[in-house]
Amino acid sequence: MKELHLSIVSPEKSIFDGDVKIVTLPGTIGSFSILPGHAPIVSSLKAGTLSYTTMEGEEYTMDIQGGFVELSDGTVSACIS
Repeated sequence: MKELHLSIVSPEKSIFDGDVKIVTLPGTIGSFSILPGHAPIVSSLKAGTLSYTTMEGEEYTMDIQGGFVELSDGTVSACIS
């Protein structure tokens, strides 16, 4: 199975940086999930819930006000507000 690395940052601090099984994001045209092996993507984010599951199976959620996300070479970079 391919790996998926997630980095979540806000203007104030780094929130999470680690490997995940899946991340679900509130895109401006609808919620979407990213799994290992997903095609590269860049998207804006709207207010909603961002969630992810770590490799250990722990699930986390957080409410965000917006931002953007980029997936490239197995790394998801989310800048949120």
